[in-house]
Amino acid sequence: MKKILLLSDTHSHLDDRIRDYASQVDEIWHCGDFGTVEVLDELAAIKPMKGVYGNIDGADVRKSVPEVNRFFCEEVEVLMIHIGGYPGKYTPLARKEIQAKSPGLFISGHSHILKAMYDEKYDLLHLNPGACGKSGWHKVRTMMRFEIEGKEIKNLEVIELGSRT
Repeated sequence: MKKILLLSDTHSHLDDRIRDYASQVDEIWHCGDFGTVEVLDELAAIKPMKGVYGNIDGADVRKSVPEVNRFFCEEVEVLMIHIGGYPGKYTPLARKEIQAKSPGLFISGHSHILKAMYDEKYDLLHLNPGACGKSGWHKVRTMMRFEIEGKEIKNLEVIELGSRT
């Protein structure tokens, strides 16, 4: 079993609450817009980290993480793309990747809108953890924590980190 902390859109902001939650899991997954390579490096120093770069990330972040990340956690295939959309409204890149081989879990960020949706058409769970940074139009900073055991994704919880301001 793996405990996962899922975050996105830190936009160079990493506070003590994020660090505390990160220390309590087995892996950290970041779905882009780190803001700085220092945020990426600090998360990777806490626990093993998987991620993708976002549209605001510079060359230093893009050297460290890919645009599309497809991997297995336990027996669940995971697909992560920063600008990916959501069921019924996938971006062209996400649709191409999902149609080529549908994952069990599709993760995107970018919108700063927290979502957890099941896509019946492609038989996958879609997650967007919202935004845990202080830049953007969201009002509440959010991230997600869940467990993967074998083929099962369970104990999904939304973590609210307080106001963006």
